[in-house]
Amino acid sequence: MIVSPPISPIRHTALAAAIACGIGGFSGASAQTAEAITVYSWGGTFSAAQVQALNQPFTRETGIAVKMVDADDPAIPLLAQATAGNVTMDVASVGLSDALRLCDEGLIEPLDDLALAPAPDGTPAAQDFMDGTLSDCMVPTDVYSTVLAMDSSRFPGDKPATAADFFDIEKFPGKRGMLKQPRFTLELALLGDGVPADQVYDLMRTPEGVDRAFAKLDTIRDQIIWWDAGAQPVQLLADKEVSLTQAYNGRIFNAVIEDGLPFAIIWDGQIYEFEGWVIPKGAPHPEAAREYVVRTTSAPAQARFSGIISYGPTRKSASALIGMYKDGKNAMAPHLPTAEVNMNNALAFDVGFWADHDAELGERFAAWLASG
Repeated sequence: MIVSPPISPIRHTALAAAIACGIGGFSGASAQTAEAITVYSWGGTFSAAQVQALNQPFTRETGIAVKMVDADDPAIPLLAQATAGNVTMDVASVGLSDALRLCDEGLIEPLDDLALAPAPDGTPAAQDFMDGTLSDCMVPTDVYSTVLAMDSSRFPGDKPATAADFFDIEKFPGKRGMLKQPRFTLELALLGDGVPADQVYDLMRTPEGVDRAFAKLDTIRDQIIWWDAGAQPVQLLADKEVSLTQAYNGRIFNAVIEDGLPFAIIWDGQIYEFEGWVIPKGAPHPEAAREYVVRTTSAPAQARFSGIISYGPTRKSASALIGMYKDGKNAMAPHLPTAEVNMNNALAFDVGFWADHDAELGERFAAWLASG
């Protein structure tokens, strides 16, 4: 079962149909008002995929150049620029939690009036985006996931296949890699203790549920190697320091497909998140920025992006459009968090829960670590 937070649906107009047909929902005025827009994103292979799949087609279609600026976390320079009253970016890629916070603080533009392109079959965009992805000030671009990953060579017979198996040291021996923070870790503990995904956050809102999560972590406490950066779990697996670990799905995909390492993802209990485009208040080219957001979140655009990097589309209709990986050997769809088979018992990261409980659970987690 997929568990999603509530959303505010984005409204649509007749212009959306024109955009979907390639006619364009804008008259070309934006191309006249901006020779270039500046987009802040996360760098590395992520930004490279956006340049190829999104920016280059956008420039061909509109004549508007796109300058990509890399940032470790684009929400940080956005906040700094907005606070200083000197905004130089037009669009930024941020996570849902940052988008909600920036929206509440009035630092980014409302986008609930955008004429987003419908699905190729005419389905309105509000019905085409995955439940829980659209919000008042952000249009989602992709889905990424915190998953469990194994070194398959360590398990020549039966292989772990569930979150419960992650905690079964006797049947599946070896150290475990875990993210050194309460987020994702406490959720995994409950999933591994047999709690269905659609009950995890309700249980975590109770003292009994939190106690249960820490009790589950206690069962493998002496087998945990902690990590705090995305490259570390891949290295831990490669160095044979762990046999199973939490990891980001894209990192494991690259290790398998690009580097040929004997790793595999366990999709049961994946914890998935969204990120997307926001436009800061005071953006130099707001109309061109809006056009960029509309065009780069269409189903074909999302399919192009997911064909290059293993992040899923937030458009339901995009899945059918995704073809082979760039190596021409691997179908991309099965490797995405949004593949139907991978969404069984999937958990949507609950931004609201952690906004309310981050401080208290962070303190308890730190105390738990220190007590060991």
